[in-house]
Amino acid sequence: QVESLVEARLWNNIFTWTQQKLGLPLGCIKATVLIENVLATFEMEEILYELREHSAGLNCGIWDYSASFVNKFGHRQDFLLPDRSKYVNMEKRFLRSYMDLLVQTCHRRGALATGGMAASLLPHGQHTHAYSTVLDSVERLKLLEIKAGVDGFMVYDMNLIKPMQELFELHTEGDNQLHQLRDNVSVTPEDLLSMPSGGVTLYGLKYNIAVGVLFINAWLSGKGHFFYRGQVEDSATAEISRSQVWQWIRHQARLEDDGRVVSRQIVTELTKEVSTELGHLCPSERTEQRLHTAADMFLEVVLKRHFPEFITSYLNLDHTFLTSQNLREEEEAAVE
Repeated sequence: QVESLVEARLWNNIFTWTQQKLGLPLGCIKATVLIENVLATFEMEEILYELREHSAGLNCGIWDYSASFVNKFGHRQDFLLPDRSKYVNMEKRFLRSYMDLLVQTCHRRGALATGGMAASLLPHGQHTHAYSTVLDSVERLKLLEIKAGVDGFMVYDMNLIKPMQELFELHTEGDNQLHQLRDNVSVTPEDLLSMPSGGVTLYGLKYNIAVGVLFINAWLSGKGHFFYRGQVEDSATAEISRSQVWQWIRHQARLEDDGRVVSRQIVTELTKEVSTELGHLCPSERTEQRLHTAADMFLEVVLKRHFPEFITSYLNLDHTFLTSQNLREEEEAAVE
């Protein structure tokens, strides 16, 4: 995650050095900077400038960016982020302002601005109610980005490409929206730092726990993503999931359902409950054991006093992960 113009300058130097060493023309390497950190939002102009010879624009997403608020300000009560499953989406003030400012910044400089990834998976059968429901949901959120002026966005499910292209063509003119300068946009620091109102639900807490555990489980098996409840989940959703659980424990958030405080004990009990439920779906005893190991590691992360900055870095350095990787490599070598 690029946090500042200094990091952008470093990457520019790396690109320049690489081109010189390989005898390539200056500027043939192009990079899109993912603005996934709240600090970077305040230096987007400078980041574009530092990478001006190698820039392919800026990208805005939702979950890594939202998680960065916990990463940087999670110790503060006034930055308590509510349940993402109910209260956090791109229509909220802090996220909408971030997207508007990113588009305005890029288009003023002639750079492309791209939106986030649609993580939904289309169900089988185009004429089913489930298919229409998922497609309508994706179209509504992506239309919000199109109207904000983005020049494109990502999808995971290849079957979404055609309907998203049609949506883009219907509401835009030309191959991009660089002509949309968004001069009407005026974003203040207060807009960018305004946390949405809302609380915590038991559903949202259990969902975050499940995503966190399943991501670590996938990581232990050498994968960086997995599928859960019709969505592709990856490190971004794992980051926001474990970040929220950590923050709710720290600030003793209360569940809307019954008023209980989100405590270390409740999170521990729910993690065991969720891992047991997920374990029933495991095809073998070994995969079930790995899932329970993932649950233990998840608890280790969210119950820490000090917030681990990145879950992937933490896992890469964790003894359990390194041991499991060595065992997996030995097993694969034995099969060969």
